[in-house]
Amino acid sequence: MDPNVSLITLGVPDVEQARQFYVEGLGWEPILDVPGQIVFLQVGHGLALSIFGAGELAKDVDPTLVPDEAAGAAQGPRGVALAHNVGSAAEVDAVLADAARAGATIRKPAQRAEWGGYHGYFADPAGTLWEVAHNPGWSVDPDGTVRLGPVD
Repeated sequence: MDPNVSLITLGVPDVEQARQFYVEGLGWEPILDVPGQIVFLQVGHGLALSIFGAGELAKDVDPTLVPDEAAGAAQGPRGVALAHNVGSAAEVDAVLADAARAGATIRKPAQRAEWGGYHGYFADPAGTLWEVAHNPGWSVDPDGTVRLGPVD
């Protein structure tokens, strides 16, 4: 298996609420939008984010689940955060403010990070954690290779 991620699926309790947050609140463009069922968003070169009902995702993984089991299985794993890296501390502040206006809950206000950068966290309406960070040691080559260097 090649080390490649092409799609990240968020299982959410309310697809329409998540759609409103990402599309109308944050201004992300859908590449496919099936109202009430699933929304696909382009989030990077060859990378899409899909918003799918949590119970439907659980049933997709295990079709033998009955509705109550699917609802319980849909809670999903914890200990996962998605990250959005930006070019400056001011951009971290702006993105967190945009997310809050769109309906996110700020979980950690923007601040200097222990690792030397600047970051904060928000949770979308379904509770998915997003880190917004400025890491001066982070760069991406034209071919998409991520480079991480030391941060003073």
